Amino acid sequence: MGRVSRRAFAVAALSAFTMMPQASAATGRRGGAPDSEMRGVWIASVANRDWPSKSGLSAARQRAELLTHLDTAAGNRLNTVFFQVRPTADAMWPSPYEPWSQYLTGTQGKDPGWDPLGTAVEEAHARGLQLHAWFNPYRVAVHADPSRLAASHPARENPDWVVTYGGKLFYNPGLPEVRAFVEDAMLDAVAKYPVDGVHFDDYFYPYPVAGQTFDDDAAYDEHGGGFPDRAAWRRDNIDRLVRETADRVKEVRPGARFGISPFGVWRNAGTDPLGSDTTAGVETYDDLHADTRKWVREGWIDYIVPQLYWNIGFAAADYAKLLPWWAEAARDSSTQLYVGEALYKAGDPAQPAAWQETGELSRHLTLAGEYPQVRGHVYFAAKDVAADRIGAMARVVADHYGQPAPPPR
Repeated sequence: MGRVSRRAFAVAALSAFTMMPQASAATGRRGGAPDSEMRGVWIASVANRDWPSKSGLSAARQRAELLTHLDTAAGNRLNTVFFQVRPTADAMWPSPYEPWSQYLTGTQGKDPGWDPLGTAVEEAHARGLQLHAWFNPYRVAVHADPSRLAASHPARENPDWVVTYGGKLFYNPGLPEVRAFVEDAMLDAVAKYPVDGVHFDDYFYPYPVAGQTFDDDAAYDEHGGGFPDRAAWRRDNIDRLVRETADRVKEVRPGARFGISPFGVWRNAGTDPLGSDTTAGVETYDDLHADTRKWVREGWIDYIVPQLYWNIGFAAADYAKLLPWWAEAARDSSTQLYVGEALYKAGDPAQPAAWQETGELSRHLTLAGEYPQVRGHVYFAAKDVAADRIGAMARVVADHYGQPAPPPR
């Protein structure tokens, strides 16, 4: 989770109440104090999706908006925020590696006059919220013009690192020097701030664009020897990023947790008998070269938050079929399972009828209560928690979040 475009893509790709007391955090599974569970919200900065509401606001206004999001999270008895601090190979903190984000001032590289990440960590903790720093590893820009990047941007200084694809700029995951650089850039924030977690969203290799080819021929020629095909080499590149980041997070900040929020379908059963009973137009294993199931089974990451952004009964990707699939994937694994929830769809007239019902999300949590592997939920996204168009979030809080609960550790 930018998450605006990826969620729109997910919808397009797939077109190609009663609370259960034993599972409710309001009562605790044993009828006593609330159990720990993830109650999270994403705060997206790409394209000014959630925060800041637009670029060019004063530092005081930006800070006030951020604190309002934190207050809203705490007021809904959430316990964790996933704060996007590196949306497009830039930074929401004073980084020696990359320029200040354009989404702050409107000009990439311009000092906003304050430290958003430092403030977010301090103020989240003051409200009893954990904060996971959310990074997008390989996206450089949501346009295809390198001249629009800050003059000192590493992508301009190293043009051979960059691939233009689908009208956007990406770092090439197949270059070891790129992988080392993006890890260094991200870990700078982890070393400087007492974050509770490190978080990736669903962008690894980019989502496929019809009729276009991601040009990594030179990198494959140089580094792809020993792999049966390009897809296997690409998956290995992403596996290396995940394993190396996990190891480095533990070295730099041992108490922090590392997790990933992938697109909700690993593979369809029609592609792989181990896959889910879905007919999704995108499969992370094949299209994004992200073997998300393996990361869970091998315990490489501390938690996973698959984006199960579809309603119960949705034909191509039924929430009620994907939830047990992910629960089984996480069974006996050290990787904790949380579920990404599409709050942004609730009350959106462009969405199916199920999303016009106030209780759809609450039913998701009720269903999840039947699976002990599910340790909580994360909502996309902050401005939708605040707006709560049809009261879907309020219903979740009333039905399931009667008491505060600590996040899992």
